[in-house]
Amino acid sequence: MTYKNLGEFIRELEQEGDLVRVSAEVDAELEITEIADRVMKSEGGGQALLFEKVKGSKLPVLINALGSKERMCRALGVGDFIEIAERIEELLKPQAPTGFIDKVRKIPELAQWVNYVPRKVKKAACQEIVYQGDEVSLDRLPILKCWPMDGGRYITFGQVYTKDIETNKRNVGMYRVQQLDEKTCAMHWQIHHDGAGHCRGYEKAKAKMPVALVMGGDPVLSYAASAPVPSGMDEVVFAGFLRRKAVEIISCISIDMEVPAEAEIVIEGYADPYDLVEEGPFGDHTGYYSMPQRYPRFTVTAITLRENAIYPATIVGLPPMEDYYMGLATERIFLPAVRMFLPEVADYHLPVFGVFHNFCFVSIRKEYPYHARKVMHGIWGLGQLMFSKFIVVVDEDVDVQDADKVWFEVGANVDPRRDICMVDGPVDALDHAAPQLCAGSKMGIDATRKWPGEGIARDWPPKIKMPPEIKDLVDRRWEEYGI
Repeated sequence: MTYKNLGEFIRELEQEGDLVRVSAEVDAELEITEIADRVMKSEGGGQALLFEKVKGSKLPVLINALGSKERMCRALGVGDFIEIAERIEELLKPQAPTGFIDKVRKIPELAQWVNYVPRKVKKAACQEIVYQGDEVSLDRLPILKCWPMDGGRYITFGQVYTKDIETNKRNVGMYRVQQLDEKTCAMHWQIHHDGAGHCRGYEKAKAKMPVALVMGGDPVLSYAASAPVPSGMDEVVFAGFLRRKAVEIISCISIDMEVPAEAEIVIEGYADPYDLVEEGPFGDHTGYYSMPQRYPRFTVTAITLRENAIYPATIVGLPPMEDYYMGLATERIFLPAVRMFLPEVADYHLPVFGVFHNFCFVSIRKEYPYHARKVMHGIWGLGQLMFSKFIVVVDEDVDVQDADKVWFEVGANVDPRRDICMVDGPVDALDHAAPQLCAGSKMGIDATRKWPGEGIARDWPPKIKMPPEIKDLVDRRWEEYGI
């Protein structure tokens, strides 16, 4: 199903009994976080929460909207993430048309992308209410202070729209934004991300950079903003691909930017690459605070809203939280893209305790000595997987979705001196254990069964397995045993 806007999604969640309306007054400072944290850590991620009365604001707060596998699939309009993975796999198939008939057959596949290009409209719900000039105040919004040591209130679920100064290509990222006062914020975009790259372009041009913070719209837009799509690919087009329908967009009121017409709230303004302010601390998804750094000041020029707008938010901290399910969707959806570069990969998994970048488990169809090392280095060259601090490679028959099975293979198959590979390179900016910001060491662990030529001086023992006919026999006779 394609959702026109966030309201449609909320209504469906409520009809399915997957949303709780909280009518008691709550405080955006710490209280909402404590409530949401308890719910997110309940079995299956808990229900979505709509806080109808937030102290100091007329706007309700929606949180944990994507915080379960079921809701994440619902937001993407599928029964299972594999449906999208299969669509991507079909697109990535390397077969090129070899003759006229093949070329004709390819036309429908290529033509469908025209349907995903954003469609411009002249009037939109997101601009039903407009604040400019002296009326601009971020204090109208129920912006959360999530954790006690946070440097201030944070916009945590905003889609950040920027453009490349030379190519005019759009990027949409999901970066935290710290409110400084009524009209200014600190923009936190990490050095490796496209938003930061766009900002460096404006810095060279000695110009201020137009930025739009978008809240809400079809929930697929929030996922697309967080997805690791290839650099240069338009996330709004990707959202159109996911929802099988183009996203309607409209020009902003005060800056040169287009945003989704069905958004709940749009915050327009300019980031100044030469006006750096202290941002942080911030309680992060690592379970620790990321400490203060200097980032560009963002000055708000307009705030537009739909009537009866809802403020979407999320919280991060010690996992599991809502972002885990967004990460799970990414892991499953982008498996075909990983296989395009590393076809020997059977499966991979980013376990919840690894907070996306600390651990990556990979199973491979091993074909030659040191194949596992080839895969490790390949993963360290793949987009955001380059941040993987520990890569564990196992054989194809090991279920990487089961961490205990992976760690069993590490204990059984690894000689520490022989099977561990250490490299230096870029690491996630949130990795506080790294010796310096954004740079440190990474480890690969080859937990595959070893072959001749891989430093073993004796035969590798066979794995214990029961013949399938015996397993089938016991299955058939199980009730006879009276166990």
